[in-house]
Amino acid sequence: MFTQQYIAFIGPGVMAEAMISGLIRQQVIEPARMVTSGPRQERLDQLRQQYGVKITTQNAEATQEADVVVLSVKPQRLDRVLAGVRGSLKADALVLSIVAGASIEKIAQNLNHAIIVRSMPNTPAQIGEGITVWTASPQVSQAQREMARQILNSLGDELYVEEENYLDMATALSGTGPAYVFLFMEAMVDAGVHLGFPRRIAEQLVAQTVRGSVDYYQKRDDPVHLARLRNEVTSPGGTSAAALYYLEKAGFRTAISRAIWAAYERSIELGKGGKSQDPEKTT
Repeated sequence: MFTQQYIAFIGPGVMAEAMISGLIRQQVIEPARMVTSGPRQERLDQLRQQYGVKITTQNAEATQEADVVVLSVKPQRLDRVLAGVRGSLKADALVLSIVAGASIEKIAQNLNHAIIVRSMPNTPAQIGEGITVWTASPQVSQAQREMARQILNSLGDELYVEEENYLDMATALSGTGPAYVFLFMEAMVDAGVHLGFPRRIAEQLVAQTVRGSVDYYQKRDDPVHLARLRNEVTSPGGTSAAALYYLEKAGFRTAISRAIWAAYERSIELGKGGKSQDPEKTT
């Protein structure tokens, strides 16, 4: 448990709240040792009432005594936030970023501070079922890496990587991944309604099918390739074979691959300060 450290969250969004909730639930740190800053007093009051954390509308004030500073703002606001807290951090503070596309180099240069962990969680982190990929600058000590690991564990699983370029890949694959899954589920539900199911029944069938398929894959005693599992449910001339033939003919795999690549390119653009994108650019 963090008994002496203070954690500051710059940006009171849903991911910051997920971290706060997880840290309290796992008894990693007391609420009084966390402070959240942001521009909206109403949102800050909500977090204080629900979790007992300290709040402030001044980012620099939040970071002055913090041993860990979590950057949890939108990529488009990052430059302004970094400029606002530059010079206010403790010399040995750990900066933990969950900002998509923001490189360690960019954060270090804008803060004039080199002790940085960059991470990419995803939406299921809000219920403690996420996966976070992260890496650290050479200046991060072993003790600080363990602190970062404990904080990220509050969101679910965590995976450390040596090379930072994996973070942009993770942004496109696991960070954005829930959106692909939700779209796929939405399409299945709509198809079920088109077949004649009431929507609530279609939603129940689809949700449990996706959940059960993932659990079946993860709980197999023997390591197995996904293609093998697909083949197990594809009888020659059967319904699965007919459906899969149509998906392949429609370019399902290619569409998924190109979508993930587009997300990867966008992650890199965000890191360079990109604010807009031609939707046809990657086609």
